[in-house]
Amino acid sequence: MIKTPTHAAPPVPEFEEEFITGLKAIFEEKIVFNQLLGLKITSLKADRVIARIDMRRELIGHPAYNRIHGGVISAGLDAMGGLAVMAAIGARHMDETPAQRLQRFHKLGTIDLRVDYLRPGISDHFELRAEVLRLGSRVASTRMEFLGADGKLFSTAAAAYIVS
Repeated sequence: MIKTPTHAAPPVPEFEEEFITGLKAIFEEKIVFNQLLGLKITSLKADRVIARIDMRRELIGHPAYNRIHGGVISAGLDAMGGLAVMAAIGARHMDETPAQRLQRFHKLGTIDLRVDYLRPGISDHFELRAEVLRLGSRVASTRMEFLGADGKLFSTAAAAYIVS
């Protein structure tokens, strides 16, 4: 018999609208490459972030099948891992103002990224999900997913990011 812990996980903090708006602006506007990918945040929580990419001609990797390029998948998953780390850092410092927390991401960078391509990415749009497995003082570990419009899992990823 598996025993479940009797202590509950700490509650996930809710972000202020100012922080959400600021983080979306950084991710969707100031990181210009994310604009090129067409990444749009659909959910921004302290413990999980979700975004969407609409399929378009510029993202095709195989013209005969109209499937998305693997580089778009890996770049999107990497960006989402970084966004999840930003959200986790923001949640860790809820005692600061939203503006102060938005200044904490300048040193964030990818250390390692592994992507597993499970099936061809053919869909009219894609959902990307990411969560932080561990946020340390110097390194964060993340897990990400790339799904089709029907929820089918196309790719998974794991990454490490420098946070200090």
